[in-house]
Amino acid sequence: MDDDVAVPDGTAEAIQHFLENEHGFLSFLNMELVDIGADRAVLRVPYDEKLTNPTSPPSMHGGVASTLIDTVGGLALRPHLRNPVEGSMATINLDVNYLQPATDDLVATAEPVRAGGTVGVSEVTVESETPEEAVEPVAVGQGAYRLFHEG
Repeated sequence: MDDDVAVPDGTAEAIQHFLENEHGFLSFLNMELVDIGADRAVLRVPYDEKLTNPTSPPSMHGGVASTLIDTVGGLALRPHLRNPVEGSMATINLDVNYLQPATDDLVATAEPVRAGGTVGVSEVTVESETPEEAVEPVAVGQGAYRLFHEG
């Protein structure tokens, strides 16, 4: 997207600290930062029976995938803020399409589509093991976010 964008040192650690210690809901989901860069962010939610539907086999609840899409979509835009650690954002719109049941960890990869002065957009793919025991996309989404460049 922008070759001049860089992730400042300490950003990944600050994000993981936030996920674990400062956001109760995301902490409850055990959300983990896998990767963050100027062109993508990756988050993971480990499989946990408390997050599943009562199906056979149990499948991760769609709300977990939706939360993951919303969160990682915003994180993918963070390096494009003037202050990636202290800046903030708010979700304007979130579209989620569920493709098939997920029976293992959810791993979401987001790529920024546009990061403007006030609005950013990210596209996200969520992958997991399926009942057929193959790792495949289980949901896709797009988020639009209001960007607040100053902390």
